[in-house]
Amino acid sequence: MTPFTVHTGIVATLDKANVDTDAIIPKQFLKSIKRTGYGPSAFFDWRYLPDGTINEDFELNHPRFKGRSILVTRNNFGCGSSREHAVWALVQDGYRVVIAPWKEMEGNRLPGFADIFKNNTTKNGMLAIELSEADVNDVFDMVAAHTGLTATADLQAQRIIFHAPSPRSFDFEIYAGAKEQLLNGLDNIDLTLQYEADISRFEAQYDPLDPNS
Repeated sequence: MTPFTVHTGIVATLDKANVDTDAIIPKQFLKSIKRTGYGPSAFFDWRYLPDGTINEDFELNHPRFKGRSILVTRNNFGCGSSREHAVWALVQDGYRVVIAPWKEMEGNRLPGFADIFKNNTTKNGMLAIELSEADVNDVFDMVAAHTGLTATADLQAQRIIFHAPSPRSFDFEIYAGAKEQLLNGLDNIDLTLQYEADISRFEAQYDPLDPNS
């Protein structure tokens, strides 16, 4: 997995809340036994018209977002089924960072991402950033006002800077384990292999027929 340290890219917006994993990668694409080739099918039902041509009315198809690699969206992104294919599709479609807002409701803080989706981003080298709803609203305004707006996400500093004429920066929180995993480019298999010597030592001395081994 490619380590994530600092990434600068064009920012695109998807002004929809509760985008579920079936919207990100519809169920008909889950038949493949491969982990590749999902990028062109990301947001398939919104991205294309029934005849297979590009839907020019879909926000992310706008020419101003060509070459984008940072996605800003609304609350509860990645809800629904636990399919890891949703993250594969986004990564293979060129996204390295996805941003969504947490929000307050009746005294509770609702996360910007569904838990399983967010865990899957870490396992696949994508940085998921949660900001406040007010901050995300400001980002939407900046993107609308400045074509080709870029931003730089610095994972070590836990800060993202939007390079508008008057730059704005936002600090973000991230679980320490996820931060280390991304910085070092470790997927779950890599994490396990860090203990290969311990595993081999255990296997060498373990006797399944000996209850004391």
